[in-house]
Amino acid sequence: MADLHTTNVLLGVMAAVSVLEALLLIGVGIAGFMAYRRAMQFVADLELREIVPLRRKVDAILADVQSITARVSQQTERVDQAITGTFDRVDETADRMRSSVRDKVYQAVGIVRGVRAAIMSVLQQA
Repeated sequence: MADLHTTNVLLGVMAAVSVLEALLLIGVGIAGFMAYRRAMQFVADLELREIVPLRRKVDAILADVQSITARVSQQTERVDQAITGTFDRVDETADRMRSSVRDKVYQAVGIVRGVRAAIMSVLQQA
C-alpha cells in the first residue's frame, strides 16, 4: 500500500500543477487580450489625433493641386489656340505677300519684255 500512497501523492501533485498551468494560461490569455484591446484603443486614439487632421490637410492640398492643374490646362489650351491662330495668320499673310509680290514681278517682267520687244523692233528697223 505504501507504493500506492506515493503514486497518489505524485498524481495529486501533477493534478495541482496541471490546474496551476491551466490558470496561468487563462491569465496569460486574459492579459494578452487586455494588451490587445489597449493597443487597439491607442491606435484608434492616435488615428483620431494625428491621422485624421493630417488626412484633412492632404485632401486640401490635393484639392489645390487639382484646381491648379485645371487652371494650367485651361491656360495651355488658350496658349495653344493663340499660337495656332498666330501661325494661321502668318501663313495667310505670307500667301498674300507671295501673291502680291508675284503680281508685281509679273507686271515688271511684262514691262521689261515690252520694252525689250520695242527696242528689238526699233533695232531691226534701223
